[in-house]
Amino acid sequence: MSDYVTLLKESGLKATFQRLHILEVIDKYGHITIEAIYEEVRKVHPSLSVATIYKNIIIMVENSVLVEVPIVGNKSKYELAKRDHMHLICTECGEVEDRPCSAGTDEIFAFLTQQEHFKLTKQQINLYGICSHCQEAAAS
Repeated sequence: MSDYVTLLKESGLKATFQRLHILEVIDKYGHITIEAIYEEVRKVHPSLSVATIYKNIIIMVENSVLVEVPIVGNKSKYELAKRDHMHLICTECGEVEDRPCSAGTDEIFAFLTQQEHFKLTKQQINLYGICSHCQEAAAS
């Protein structure tokens, strides 16, 4: 996703240099905290404040450009909005891996929402556990 100007405009937002650089950083890293975004952005734009980063992140989340991924016991990470998918979140190292939703997952949600007379418009599935790398490190 490199056409950030179109992405912002389609979401009703102006394509400011701050937002464009924030999107570039998030796209590069996949899932990243606001503090890490700030550290990367200030390498190119040292005059930008962390408050400016926070403000722009909030606006882009509210306009569905970005998605907040809550990390239990740590700060949230942010990613570009994309097709529905699952997150495998390591509670040890905080890494987040994207996985596609399967037909079985979709069937379960369709059944549950139909049973509850609930119209599902968006989903975020976050599974918390220990990644294979951290499991290997603990075993050695």
